[in-house]
Amino acid sequence: MQIDIFFDVVCPWCFIGKRRMDRAIEGRQGMPVALSWQPFQLNPGMPPDGMDRRDYLAAKFGGTARAAQVYAMVAETAERDGLKLNLEAIERTPSTLDAHRLIRLFTRGGGDAADAVEALFQAYFFDGRDIGDKAELAEIGVDLGFDREEVAPYLDSRVDINHIRAADTAARRMGIQAVPCFVFDRRYALSGAQEPESFFPMFDLAGGEAALSHG
Repeated sequence: MQIDIFFDVVCPWCFIGKRRMDRAIEGRQGMPVALSWQPFQLNPGMPPDGMDRRDYLAAKFGGTARAAQVYAMVAETAERDGLKLNLEAIERTPSTLDAHRLIRLFTRGGGDAADAVEALFQAYFFDGRDIGDKAELAEIGVDLGFDREEVAPYLDSRVDINHIRAADTAARRMGIQAVPCFVFDRRYALSGAQEPESFFPMFDLAGGEAALSHG
């Protein structure tokens, strides 16, 4: 079964959704699954150097008080899923263009994209690192096994920028406006950070049609 996951690395619900999807797949041991991580930028117009986190939240939620309420709910939900988000450590909201490029480079080199996605989620939500900063991304790349001489020049180049932007545009043309969004065998979609049990009917639906097509 093919599962395309549309996500952004600064989306806490995507981090939560990844954990829940992982648990759902573990609950169906033996089911063959191919995951494909598809880039989606929550803030495609974000300046390359990002913006102050407090200013961003105030603009997004209409004030710091409302932002605090929303993120308290996010943190509480994440903790129930075993994720202790350190949201107070985040000082800047980054552009995620280069982070998605790093994932693409890692995958092209034979790595599992999920490992790069997890590393970026943890760097941002656990450690408060600026994952829009090329030097920070290069360090994360080194942790993933890249040679610095390979990853730093790549990030400084424009390689794959058009690819990420085109993928983001294609997702929006498909009707995806929010993430995470999970698409099963390019037919059925499940939107949002759903509980693991919500994945099972989608597994059955996509798996059943696959069996019929090969019957």
